[in-house]
Amino acid sequence: MPDRLLPPITRIETIPAPLLLEQFRQTRLRGYGQPLVYAQAQLELVRQVDPCTLYPAQNYVLTADHQRLQALYTAFLHQGHDIFALEGGLLFWVQAEQDGEEEGPIPLTPPVVEMSREPDGRLIPLINDGMHRVYTAMRLQKPIHIILVRDVPEQWPYYAHPLTNGWTDVEELAAIPDNYVKKAYRDPDHYKDLFRDFNAIFPGIQKQRKRGG
Repeated sequence: MPDRLLPPITRIETIPAPLLLEQFRQTRLRGYGQPLVYAQAQLELVRQVDPCTLYPAQNYVLTADHQRLQALYTAFLHQGHDIFALEGGLLFWVQAEQDGEEEGPIPLTPPVVEMSREPDGRLIPLINDGMHRVYTAMRLQKPIHIILVRDVPEQWPYYAHPLTNGWTDVEELAAIPDNYVKKAYRDPDHYKDLFRDFNAIFPGIQKQRKRGG
């Protein structure tokens, strides 16, 4: 999303669910030779999920991102789309603030959730991408559609552990402080090797959040 709260939406294109799932199947890891991590996995659009039942792996959400998603939810409702009940994906364009030209496409999809086998034997729905979307749905007391991924090879787990106390451990921040611990990495020295590169499929879907902003 652009840094300003919400510029005018100028155009929307939809991505049907079968095509969206096939595109996510092309997800590669950053390391280990960049394999297709979901090549043998089962991907499914699951509807009307209680966001409270999904496990976060990140210690924070940013207030500005939460507010942008609330604004986006309202704006898309006026266009006939519920961003928490997507039957596929969306690509949209917005009006540039300075020159009036279009910016985009900006991807918007259901959050990606993996069934993750944890060291204690639990099999849990772990949020891979879209934590702010899940958080905003929870704050609005709305169920949410997700892309659920099953049967990911256990040698390639999500790169961070789930939070011990789930959403209770998540804090809302205005900015990320210096030296803030964002996640508990499974392999702190090589955690990026297990990173799922969704940006390679949908540029801009994984936002890089800088400290202090």
